Amino acid sequence: MPRANRHFLSGHLWHITHRCHEGEFLLKFTRDRHSYVRWLFEARKRFGLCVLNYMVTSNHVHLLVNDTGDGVITRSMQLVAGRVAQEYNRRKKRQGAFWEDRYHATAVEANEHLQRCMNYIDLNMVRAGVVAHPRDWNGSGYREIQAPPERYAVIDVNALSTLCGLDDAAQFRMAHRLWVEGALGANAGARDAIWSDAIAVGSKSFVEKIELELGVRAKYREVMAAGDKYALREPAMAYTAHFEGENSPLRPKNTVIGKETSENTEA
Repeated sequence: MPRANRHFLSGHLWHITHRCHEGEFLLKFTRDRHSYVRWLFEARKRFGLCVLNYMVTSNHVHLLVNDTGDGVITRSMQLVAGRVAQEYNRRKKRQGAFWEDRYHATAVEANEHLQRCMNYIDLNMVRAGVVAHPRDWNGSGYREIQAPPERYAVIDVNALSTLCGLDDAAQFRMAHRLWVEGALGANAGARDAIWSDAIAVGSKSFVEKIELELGVRAKYREVMAAGDKYALREPAMAYTAHFEGENSPLRPKNTVIGKETSENTEA
């Protein structure tokens, strides 16, 4: 399979999607999803990774980050993906790849496009039919935003507030709840694959700007209208072909939700 795209440009927001190897349910258990989030916190502490949202499902991960430069995203992804895989393989006495060869990164314009991407991430397990609301999934950034932990917070809610043009974190949380409730009442079951397969999503001017900044790396990509937004897309959509239907295998039998202990989360 051709390698997935990850062209990082400093100063932009990036929606990252990363699949477990061959779609295996390697993040099925709560302890492994917690491990991913714990290493996200470590990446924030070590490198200053600016996390805006996340969703850790049973067989893939969504991560929304702000690229502040200096290779922060690359170093953070190496740390998180590497340590999660090492811990899992050591515990299970397993060998072999844990993740797909590469993760995919989509540049997202701030303003209403950021809001839509947040909804896309938050409703992942709702679309899969596993939970009725994102607060019911224990690998959801929605839960952290709405009920911030006293320690080890991963998401930078203040940065989210600023990017969305809101005054403070409390105002953002209220707006965030309304976005999700509105999306749940509209068409939560519809998957808009463009958020996971395009190189950039936003207004036409934003997408053309990304294309220009990428220079030769944008060769053979094209700017396309996608409903009321635009996207810079791969011509063959190689990664999407492998990622399509990302939610279809996710069913309650392939997930473990609730407050499992370390004793009852073993496969």
